Amino acid sequence: MRSICRFPWRTVAVLGLSLVLGHPGVSRAEKGPLDDLEALYPSIETLYRDLHQAPELSLHEEKTAARLAGLLRAAGLEVTEKVGGFGLVGLLHNGPGPTILIRTDLDGLPVEEKTGAPYASHATGLDPSGKVVPTMHACGHDIHMSEWVATATLLARATNQWRGTLMFIGQPAEEVGKGAEAMMRDRLFERFGKPDFAVALHDYANLPAGTIGYRAGFCYANVDSVDITFFGKGGHGAYPHKTIDPIVMASRFVTSVQTIVSREKDPMEPGVITVGSFHAGLKHNIIPDEARLQLTVRSYTDEVRKKLLAGIERMAKEEARAAGATKDPEVRLSEFTPATYNDPVLTERLVRRLRSELGDSKLVEISATMGGEDFSVFGRNAVPACMLNLGAVNPERYAAAHAAGEDLPSLHSPLFLPDPSPTLHTGIRVLTLMVLELVAKP
Repeated sequence: MRSICRFPWRTVAVLGLSLVLGHPGVSRAEKGPLDDLEALYPSIETLYRDLHQAPELSLHEEKTAARLAGLLRAAGLEVTEKVGGFGLVGLLHNGPGPTILIRTDLDGLPVEEKTGAPYASHATGLDPSGKVVPTMHACGHDIHMSEWVATATLLARATNQWRGTLMFIGQPAEEVGKGAEAMMRDRLFERFGKPDFAVALHDYANLPAGTIGYRAGFCYANVDSVDITFFGKGGHGAYPHKTIDPIVMASRFVTSVQTIVSREKDPMEPGVITVGSFHAGLKHNIIPDEARLQLTVRSYTDEVRKKLLAGIERMAKEEARAAGATKDPEVRLSEFTPATYNDPVLTERLVRRLRSELGDSKLVEISATMGGEDFSVFGRNAVPACMLNLGAVNPERYAAAHAAGEDLPSLHSPLFLPDPSPTLHTGIRVLTLMVLELVAKP
């Protein structure tokens, strides 16, 4: 099914033209990759606002992918569409040298925007059940796409400055943790070459625009979605002794499952088990036959992940047996996103380059989080990878909130809205510099 949204196509011709034109009167040999940034920028902010107004949900990014494909072709890249769904690959070959994967994500979220911005999204899409829902780029993928297009365009104009192959990946379905794996199943590296490095930026709601957050090692978690169904014996609420109550056994499980984190796992190793959904019964006086739970399970290492998942299944079965259930619970893994690991050597190299270009005050070491990011899939295929975080909050707004102890809107909030100009300017510059550090001519 296709999401229901409309692209504001009015700027396509102008944008496509501006992406392929440079400064008149300046030879290519005299220009560095970032010399065209200010001339290019108005078109990129227009692209950002257009994308912001037209988000498409995971697995339905058809128009978004097609538009980006057209812009990469206009910049001179060799583009292949529909890789692993609506994924796209843009290649820029420029002699012998390393191959660099530069990734953006494409999808929006089923969130109703409440920012009040003049370019706010009023688009809708179809969720997996076929229901019409509001859509929003509440995670900043519109920022990612815009800086990605700009970086491709700038580097395509400055081939005298670098050598190698650039592999621009437009990845679908990041929000459901399926897009990167789908592209790999579609033989991404076999068809287009295995990269020597993989890099990406992700906007960040806890840093002011103009700054970059970095973290070597684990920065995002393994994320597992676990569905559990407890089976009991239903009956009248007045006669519980004639039933086996699945609500009681599931309720005991909800509290006891936390001891896996507190008592079975090394306390120095991060891990989280959260029960996010509990559904059972339809009426006050009826004990149901079953109770259904949905869990999110977070970890960093494969060893801790294995321990948490095994403990959940064991404890669910033990609670059911303790209640006298005649059937074991059904425990099913429905989604998995592997942990994102920033290669320490690569991260140090990139941060060192950015410090020299931006200054020490613009680079901030941040804490790892229990959020998930399927950019990790590329790195788990023996490719050194690094994702840096791009500050997106208006600096004055950030300072005021920080002084007042106020929480700012987070990613996935209906109120999240990056400050476009400083965020995009910094993102384009940083992503371009990251790539140049890895492919620049001696």
